[in-house]
Amino acid sequence: MVKPKQQKGLKEVTVSMHRSGFRDFLLKPELLRAIVDCGFEHPSEVQHECIPQAILSMDVLCQAKSGMGKTAVFVLSTLQQLDATDDGTCKVLVLCHTRELAFQISKEYERFSKYMSNINVSVFYGGVPIRNDIEKLKKSVPQLIVATPGRLLDLVRQKALNLKSVKHFILDECDKMLDNVSMRGDVQEVFKLTPHQKQVMMFSATLSKEIRPICKKFMQDPLEIFIDDDSKLTLHGLKQHYLKVKENEKNRKLFELLDELQFNQVIVFVKSVQRCIALCNLLCEQNFPAIAIHRQMTQEDRISRYQAFKNFQKRLLVATNLFGRGMDIERVNIVFNYDMPEDSDTYLHRVARAGRFGTKGLAITFISDENDAKILNDVQNRFEVNISELPDVVEITTYMEER
Repeated sequence: MVKPKQQKGLKEVTVSMHRSGFRDFLLKPELLRAIVDCGFEHPSEVQHECIPQAILSMDVLCQAKSGMGKTAVFVLSTLQQLDATDDGTCKVLVLCHTRELAFQISKEYERFSKYMSNINVSVFYGGVPIRNDIEKLKKSVPQLIVATPGRLLDLVRQKALNLKSVKHFILDECDKMLDNVSMRGDVQEVFKLTPHQKQVMMFSATLSKEIRPICKKFMQDPLEIFIDDDSKLTLHGLKQHYLKVKENEKNRKLFELLDELQFNQVIVFVKSVQRCIALCNLLCEQNFPAIAIHRQMTQEDRISRYQAFKNFQKRLLVATNLFGRGMDIERVNIVFNYDMPEDSDTYLHRVARAGRFGTKGLAITFISDENDAKILNDVQNRFEVNISELPDVVEITTYMEER
């Protein structure tokens, strides 16, 4: 009696898909069922390009605009290839540059594997006692590990973890990891501890021509998805404006705009930890219930605040660049650059927190001096995007989805 029931369940899942949807990738029924639960109807362009090759164990080097579902490419393709038998070894290793991103990716693995039996996911990062991680690994070694490179190396050096069974090696935000000489050394050391024969996948929204050859040294004849024309990195659902405002007038202007604009959730980016703390306190004093995330917090505090924002318990987040890459909060529809980012790459990653997966969003950048104006011009020239002055009235339909 079990067999017809399973067939019926599979039929219900595939019929609910669009005919050019995820079912065309011939994914496991359990994965298709989780995809439906997540509300994904049609694969993005990058998913169409990458998933069919990735599930065949091909190496992948992928640059595509933020918010287009790159994480789902490696999560779905590795879960598709994973053997459900748990032999107490790590099969999938994902490395990323921040603890919050590692935590987020581990949650994506949990979300997509919810109907798969015997699938264990663990996340390891610094800022918490390593003895807890060692105790956890003594009890059982998960098939899927998401980690920051430093903590992972510490676990291997203390002989708490063996990487000799890894079949899939993934770097998310790979340019950030390989640009940093210290982190690149850690990544290389981890890489050498894994088997020679394995699938390697790397992803980022920004991959300079200088970093690509470094990425390819880790790979064997990879599928390369590059957007060589930076203008194609522009998020078309995102309205981008600037506002000339003196440094000492930024607070008043921010409060005015938060009063005027309609929003689901907002991220305000600042340039330092001190400004992050001060601005968050000021917003709370003005009855804007904000929370802050920055590097000087304990890891426990950072993760709990990230979860509170992700779960819509708070609607306003003040953050440093720590939160500028890879973080996916689907309800964010407005981003403020309270302080201008230091370069065009950082600008792109920051504003991409709004307008995820082609949805509408609004980015407002405060310009207070000539250096700010120069960086804004660099952004416009590089990405061929027109960032106009903020109008007196911003039409709500331009940055809010219709309900």
